[in-house]
Amino acid sequence: MNMKTITLFTCILIMALFSFNALAELSHLDQAIDHAESAAKSADGKTVALHAKMAKNHANAAKSQKDRIINRKHLDEGIKCLDDAVKEGEDGNTEEAKQAATGAVKHFKQATK
Repeated sequence: MNMKTITLFTCILIMALFSFNALAELSHLDQAIDHAESAAKSADGKTVALHAKMAKNHANAAKSQKDRIINRKHLDEGIKCLDDAVKEGEDGNTEEAKQAATGAVKHFKQATK
């Protein structure tokens, strides 16, 4: 093999690795959905509140992402649901907190359509 061939294969390999890394990375909205789903499945209010806070951080970060189209109305409604989930969870109202987190998941999934 000559030097040009080796260089070509090396460049292709490097580009492939960077491409796979970019595809594997979840968007902030995807991470918000994951945390909101975890909140909705949690067993106690404090855990619901914890996951809802993490979901809210990612949802707010999703507002500035430019790599996908996001329906801001549903994103904002989902964040309001997370606020409710945090409040209810911290107050010990587990079922209400879980329902609010479920509402957030629905809004976030609508935001991606």
